[in-house]
Amino acid sequence: MLVGSEGIGGIYFDDPYITQIIGNIALAVILFSSGLDTKWQSIKPVLKEGISLASFGVIITAAVFGGFAYLVLKLSLLESFLVGAIISSTDAAAVFSILRSRSIRLKGNLASVLELESGGNDPIAVLLTVTLVRILNQTSMTALGIVGAFFLQIVLGLVVGWIFSIIALFLINQIKIGYEGLYPLLMIALVLLAFNITTILKGSGFLAVYVFGLLLGKNEFLHKHSAMRFFNSTAWFSQIVLFLTLGLLVFPSQLLSVISEGILLAFCLVFIARPVAIFLTLIPFKYSIKEKMFISWVGLRGAVPIVLATFPLAAGIQNADLIFNIVFFVVLVSVLLQGTLLGKIAKWLKLENNEPIPPKQPIEIIQGEQISSQLKEVVLPENTASAGKTIMELGLPAGFLIILISRDGSFILPNGGTKLAAGDILYALIEPDSIQVAQEILFKPG
Repeated sequence: MLVGSEGIGGIYFDDPYITQIIGNIALAVILFSSGLDTKWQSIKPVLKEGISLASFGVIITAAVFGGFAYLVLKLSLLESFLVGAIISSTDAAAVFSILRSRSIRLKGNLASVLELESGGNDPIAVLLTVTLVRILNQTSMTALGIVGAFFLQIVLGLVVGWIFSIIALFLINQIKIGYEGLYPLLMIALVLLAFNITTILKGSGFLAVYVFGLLLGKNEFLHKHSAMRFFNSTAWFSQIVLFLTLGLLVFPSQLLSVISEGILLAFCLVFIARPVAIFLTLIPFKYSIKEKMFISWVGLRGAVPIVLATFPLAAGIQNADLIFNIVFFVVLVSVLLQGTLLGKIAKWLKLENNEPIPPKQPIEIIQGEQISSQLKEVVLPENTASAGKTIMELGLPAGFLIILISRDGSFILPNGGTKLAAGDILYALIEPDSIQVAQEILFKPG
């Protein structure tokens, strides 16, 4: 905004079509990276509530906020629900960057729930937005046609994402490119191809790339760790480019005209629409009032709603400028208000996890070719019979090779004569068929 046409930079930019193209590419990369980085072990226990929040939570938020927008902005009912759909998705990057920067760790599965919801609700918000934009542009669409088009987008997104995860897994593991740095570029090409093919088929390209990343991340493939690091940095770069572009598109003088409506709608979102959606969606699940209150508060808005606000601009919908300015203003208030108080809310609700942070894995196996061994951490319990014995005495299977031991904050390079102690963290290369036997030996009660 500072370098834009009304700022000190004086760069004039007012092209929603180019913004939408940049936004689509950036969001495709961000969503794929989010899916690829999702840890299945952490989200598996919260899969049902995460999916519920990412689907029903988004729909309820859109409906409630759309109702307030109808009263406040005096738009038509469809235009008001379009505003609700645009503002309905939360931003995982905004949430977790604030949590990490302030060293806030949450109790239980709260972080996993927020991760799954934030990653999964973007495609649903896009689906709602695109559907409502089409309805506003094609007034002749029947109710059956609208429902059919909506579910077609979901089905095609799921199917294409699944197909490309299989294709990518085969290509990455079978072809020999010869240079590790080219594998992420292959993956980017597949991401953009999956997005465009799904879009051409009238499906949800955003859902396709998210499912693509989610399913691919479940599997082991060549150079997986380096690919994940690449996409993590690429996702951040995409967000930077995205916010710069969106900032250029904004005219601050136009925001001044919607301050009162924007503040009112932002408070409606934070204190009414979001809590109503969370409390209703989580009724079937066992979460305390405090946990529901915290999840309600952590519904920060970010880049996605602002990108979605360019869709009505590019489609030439009436009142599109008002919609864009309102959405931009609400996002700013959401980040400033909710983001600033996030740490204090966690402390007030006593949902911070004060346990010591586990040490980072000091070594990493970068696989040059596909092998079955995996690097795992094994923590010896206090009452184990293996404590005080040497590695040689334990008779561990050949497929369980201890390569490093962490003890009292320092690291030990082991050999056969190294004695183990309760609380040791063992870093071992493990073959799948040796895990059970090794655990029986190491965890045998003393």
